[in-house]
Amino acid sequence: MTGISHRKRIWGWFFFDWASQPYNTLLITFIFGPYIKELLSDGAAAQAAWGYTIGLAGAVIAVTAPFLGAMADKGGHRIGWVGAFSLLYVVGSAGAWFADPGGFNLLLILGLFGIGLIGMEFATIFTNSLLPDLGDANEIGGISGSGWAFGYVGGLIALVLMLFFFAESAEGTTLLGLAPAFGLDPVAREGTRFVGPFTALWYILFMIPFFLWVKEPANHATVPLRQAAKDAWPELRSTLRALPQTPSLFAFLGSSMLYRDALNGLYIFGGLYAAGVLGWGVIDTGIFGIISVIAAALFAWLGGMADNRFGPKPLIICCVLILTAICIAVIFVSRESVFGVAVAAESTLPDLVFYAMGASIGAAGGALQSASRTMMCRQSDPERMTQAFGLYALAGKATAFMAPLAIGVVTDITRSQQLGILPLIILFGLGLVLLVWVKPNGERAACPPSDLPASRG
Repeated sequence: MTGISHRKRIWGWFFFDWASQPYNTLLITFIFGPYIKELLSDGAAAQAAWGYTIGLAGAVIAVTAPFLGAMADKGGHRIGWVGAFSLLYVVGSAGAWFADPGGFNLLLILGLFGIGLIGMEFATIFTNSLLPDLGDANEIGGISGSGWAFGYVGGLIALVLMLFFFAESAEGTTLLGLAPAFGLDPVAREGTRFVGPFTALWYILFMIPFFLWVKEPANHATVPLRQAAKDAWPELRSTLRALPQTPSLFAFLGSSMLYRDALNGLYIFGGLYAAGVLGWGVIDTGIFGIISVIAAALFAWLGGMADNRFGPKPLIICCVLILTAICIAVIFVSRESVFGVAVAAESTLPDLVFYAMGASIGAAGGALQSASRTMMCRQSDPERMTQAFGLYALAGKATAFMAPLAIGVVTDITRSQQLGILPLIILFGLGLVLLVWVKPNGERAACPPSDLPASRG
């Protein structure tokens, strides 16, 4: 590692966020999710199917993430794990190409999507665990925020490229009024389906700096995988049994489990909601996405600066309150009325209000995710950081099925996409309550630089 500067290692780490963000931006939220709604011709059915798929993938992640984290802490090979799960990301994302409106297998499409999602989430566990090696306690908030912001900028550029040159409207043209590039057939929706190969190729290209510049810390021992797996189980059992003895970490895992589940629900269903309730197409939803991602990039960076100055906890509380208010407001926006006031059928007011909400969701969500990553570093044992982020993934996915499934069930029962959002309000509220027991620096009275060792070369 002596030949790679500390600055390059940080930028290499940033590039994982840049490379992986299009899975969230293009596939989950703004392009492929709304396109599934078009394929099924039923917003409620698409919202339910999307919820069940992401919920099942989340259950797989929840069951296996802590064990994989414990294995990595015992045996090393974190960069190798990132590489292995990157293969799942690439294969799963590319599978969106098979969503041919002329004849598609919904189970195959959603199954491939779930495989890619699992790959992305697992790769994220191992990259997140490298954060404490990049700076000390008064630096990692800014590093985390800058990483999130850089990732959102990558997602924004990828989204703009898709909307300008590939994703077609019902009329067969892109946002610029052009036919899809490379001679892709708009009748077969090849421009929109290209979001899969595009996302896979984007990831392959921009993960090159990560693998060139990010290395295992020199003081991190490696052992054979079989031995690491054998040692991981008792280590993980011991950590889980000890959680009640670390009430701040326990409370934060519970709180983040709930509010991150709700935030993911907003991301996952925002595009579907607008498509079903406001009648938006892929292009409309894409514009909404551009606004949201710009706000997310800006406020992830600003949030990182605020994190360095005030710590992550006040930032988390503020963001959760904002997101709760947005969830409540969303219920009262439809094509027929805005906050109880009737509007004409041709009115653009519902669209403008939803654009503003999208910007607010992006801003609060970007800052919240960055601050939560920093808070996890402050709550964790530096010697068990990958396992800690495995538990963080468990916390994020143990109930990750809850929001999508609850939204799916409530939507199925009420046949209303607006009422289907109600579970998110409950999750945000419960997450706020648990934050009362979270100490800013965990069980430590302070969080000196030595607690979060930097690896500078």
